[in-house]
Amino acid sequence: MDKRFFLKTTTLLAAACAFGSAQAQTTPIKFQMDWRFEGPAAFFLVPGAKGYFKDAKLDVTVDSGNGSGGAVTRVASGTYDMGFADLAALMEFHANNPDAPNKPVAVMMVYNNTPASVMALKKSGIKTPADLAGKKLGAPVFDAGRRAFPIFAKANNVGNVAWTAMDPPLRETMLVRGDVDAITGFTFTSLLNIEARGVKAADVVVMQYPDYGVKLYGNAIIASPKIIKENPAAVKAFLAAFTKGAKDVMADPAKAIETVKARDGIINVELETRRLQLAIDTVINSPDARSEGFGQVKGPRLSLMSSQVSDAFNTKTRVKADDIWNGSFLPSAKDLDILPKGKK
Repeated sequence: MDKRFFLKTTTLLAAACAFGSAQAQTTPIKFQMDWRFEGPAAFFLVPGAKGYFKDAKLDVTVDSGNGSGGAVTRVASGTYDMGFADLAALMEFHANNPDAPNKPVAVMMVYNNTPASVMALKKSGIKTPADLAGKKLGAPVFDAGRRAFPIFAKANNVGNVAWTAMDPPLRETMLVRGDVDAITGFTFTSLLNIEARGVKAADVVVMQYPDYGVKLYGNAIIASPKIIKENPAAVKAFLAAFTKGAKDVMADPAKAIETVKARDGIINVELETRRLQLAIDTVINSPDARSEGFGQVKGPRLSLMSSQVSDAFNTKTRVKADDIWNGSFLPSAKDLDILPKGKK
């Protein structure tokens, strides 16, 4: 009798330990950034540094990237589980690869507005979009602003322009040298890079796409079909932990930059703090974001963007808005209410 009781108790204890071990297991997630570790990367580094991912039983690895197109294809290939990419790049992948077995989907909007701008030096005489007609514009071929320029041109009746391609590090240098008349790029990337090359911000004309009738969504968190199917709870946990970290980043950008400095010791802390603040002010805590709610999208606007991207990118098939967005993993509206108040 005692022996049977002992064996039964031992079996129960072993089962309890196994259950406890399973409960304590963490889910590894490989996350692909869209770009280098600059100011805005704090949004993905702070949740890790503060233990929010760990508390959510996630082991998240964040890697730097070299463009949104690369982030989309790496998640599509299965090399990464989740990533951060321009929504237009995701739409383009879907429309040009209709038979691809693993098309990532966007699960949370972070840059409610595209950060893309056209930038020129005031001394060039360029003041409005109309002034761009006949001018030489420069940008890497994969630049989001360059890809979406036909939408900007159509909205503002811009005549024909000539494009010059270059590697990203040369873009702002070529503008300052006068090799090109204007460039496209993310405002918070290129404007500060122009300043770093000796030009005052006051001497730069910045035409942000959202201010000129181009209401494209910007970067979103994307997830592979595999992790969505096999571990939807992990996707939900990731977004909850990310949201918690994002609130901290916006509350104290200077503190958040410490996580970027820890990841890339050669960054200019002052410059990257300004870059982060600029990203928050222009595309994260924007009027559109406050109207629609952080992390979320509006159906009519998403459908319009799908149509605009189909036309501007000349995709093989039309973009289907329903195929590229899945908002079912988002935290509650109350938990998403993290945007700093007091902005007009």
